[in-house]
Amino acid sequence: MELEVTEAPLLSVRNLVKSYAAGKNGYAVLDDVSFDVFPGETVGIVGESGCGKSTLARAIMRLGDVTSGSVELAGKDLTALRGRQLRRHRRHFQLVFQDPFGSLDARMSVRAIVEQPLEVHGIGTAVERRELATDMLARLGLGAEFLTRSPKTLSGGQRQRVAIARALVLDPQLAVLDEPISALDVSVQAQVLNLLREEQRRTGVTYLFIVHDLSAAEYFCDRILVLYLGRIVETAPAAELFANPRHPYTVALFSAAPDPRRPDRKRILLEGEPQARRPERGCVFAARCPLGKDREICRTTSPELAQAGSPEHQTACHFPGELQESRALATVVPAGEENAR
Repeated sequence: MELEVTEAPLLSVRNLVKSYAAGKNGYAVLDDVSFDVFPGETVGIVGESGCGKSTLARAIMRLGDVTSGSVELAGKDLTALRGRQLRRHRRHFQLVFQDPFGSLDARMSVRAIVEQPLEVHGIGTAVERRELATDMLARLGLGAEFLTRSPKTLSGGQRQRVAIARALVLDPQLAVLDEPISALDVSVQAQVLNLLREEQRRTGVTYLFIVHDLSAAEYFCDRILVLYLGRIVETAPAAELFANPRHPYTVALFSAAPDPRRPDRKRILLEGEPQARRPERGCVFAARCPLGKDREICRTTSPELAQAGSPEHQTACHFPGELQESRALATVVPAGEENAR
């Protein structure tokens, strides 16, 4: 069954909430998340550990239910699908896992692993499935000598190529890449990203890229969403966001990443740790914000995403851009020297 794209965007996430019970109160890992991804686009999602990136990926992939909200792929509400309907549509949205060592069955050959999703979805004859798997692996740099090998005989980069081939062999419209390069050597990471980009050029697949590595996000993504405690606090085209971040959290996050192009950049040290339970009122970042912790509006009124630059640049902050203009309000040390404090 083909999924027809009748209008943009390809992926629409609306008011997504994922809550967990904890005693009487509970807490939300995703809190009213809304965004769009357009056909052929690569959208990155960045943020520190625990911000909800992987939970968002699992929610979009329907690897568990959400508390409320919707996820639409080409106008089809995936959160409403169950059983056979959901299985029938899964070929159109695929996931590449973070761990190339634990996500492949060591008892199967490389070719069998890539053939398996074709067989599950009833695509082609046995001969056609073999040809499709062989061709997909070859495009990712794994020739005939790899087809009969076990994943345990492969390097980390080779295993991740097999995992990518398994996801893309179905020719999905959307591929969710959940930290696909974090377990790889730096020398291999660029190779894998370039292969993914080449497949996108060839097929038009749309990527949602969950990533910790900010340099990889800047290199690979068209647009980036910054997530903090389950909320989008800033979104912009990648080049604009890295050149001119407007939200204090984004500024602090970027300042923590080494960048040889900006050797004089100062590290902004945030006080405290992110808390799972959000404040009942006010900005979700206010308690740690160098600007907002002493301002009443930040403590009492939650800011909405609003334009802060180009029409595509939005941030949820009452004072966007002020941190860059008033570093005296922040605790700063030269990047790389924070451990000496």
